[in-house]
Amino acid sequence: MLQQTRVETVIGYWRRFLARFPDVRALARASEADVLAAWSGLGYYRRARALRDAAQAIVARHDGEFPRDAEAVRALPGIGPYTTGAVLSIAFDQPEALVDGNVVRVLSRWYAHDVELTVAQRWAWDVARDLVPTPRGAGEWNQALMELGATVCTPLAPLCDTCPVADHCLARARNLVARIPRPRKRPEPIDVELVAWIVERKGALLLEQRPESGRMAGLWQLPTVQTSPARPELFPAESSLKLDPGPELGLVRHAITRHRIRMVLQKGRLSTSKLPSRARWVAPEELAQLALTGMARKALAVAWGIEVGPQTE
Repeated sequence: MLQQTRVETVIGYWRRFLARFPDVRALARASEADVLAAWSGLGYYRRARALRDAAQAIVARHDGEFPRDAEAVRALPGIGPYTTGAVLSIAFDQPEALVDGNVVRVLSRWYAHDVELTVAQRWAWDVARDLVPTPRGAGEWNQALMELGATVCTPLAPLCDTCPVADHCLARARNLVARIPRPRKRPEPIDVELVAWIVERKGALLLEQRPESGRMAGLWQLPTVQTSPARPELFPAESSLKLDPGPELGLVRHAITRHRIRMVLQKGRLSTSKLPSRARWVAPEELAQLALTGMARKALAVAWGIEVGPQTE
């Protein structure tokens, strides 16, 4: 939940998620639609799907108990080296290393490893494995490294004078702190132009479900088309719905990875009574139960004055 999302936003989601799915068996029994609805607004929906898949694997393979063996943990859906190290060291005090952005920065400066960030990450894993305490203490050590990077060894204006390892920091001794680690090159942003329609009938709103594969798979959105030639396409150039366009209602700006999205909201009228299988009329009170895209949430707030849960970028 915390990937590129503020802690204060996640806390509310976390509490609601636990209330809805209080243990691993409850999550394993839940439908994908229910899990996505509880996750809706956080983005990175593949993580929600992987979380449910992992819960089902834990129930099926490990009788509902989280495994303690690193190989078994890594075999769970959606679990990589970082999560394996974090859970096993912090929850079970096993001598497993972990590396996040904070740890990469701390170790790179500590050893004055002056390379581009992607290379530094691979190197940092080898160093972290060598440094992790055995047989006990890995959890506190890993948390200390992360906390040091988050609060002292920060990307900008690090507090070197109060750092507990300042006397051993080679980057500080060589006056290299400001340049280590070297940032990765950011890809150029892609501008995307969209049109989305607000179509109402007897107080209900027309929504359509995205395909089951690809970006934002299975989520619900307003009828939307892409009008700019960006590749790859995030949205189709034509709608499957037969709509008569009306006046403009507002503008929504959004970002998905490096895509900078400008979405014009337009009043629409359905010109046929027959809906495709992936479209439906939704009453306002039903919106909170659907897995809506972040753009749909913003659009509803602008055009309909409806806030459906907290907004995230």
